[in-house]
Amino acid sequence: MSDGAMDKMKGKGKEAVGKLTGDRRKEAEGKADQAKGGAKDVAGGIGDRAKGVKDSLRRDDDK
Repeated sequence: MSDGAMDKMKGKGKEAVGKLTGDRRKEAEGKADQAKGGAKDVAGGIGDRAKGVKDSLRRDDDK
């Protein structure tokens, strides 16, 4: 499981606990954790795509 997915899951749990207990701060922390997880997923995807472009350019040079 990716770091982003872990943050999203942790955030959902915090948000749920916050809603159940009426703790608005905990609920907000959960939403923030979910957003952080989404950002990590996007950043990881960009890094993967950049590596793919680099690899494809390297393969073209080998021909």
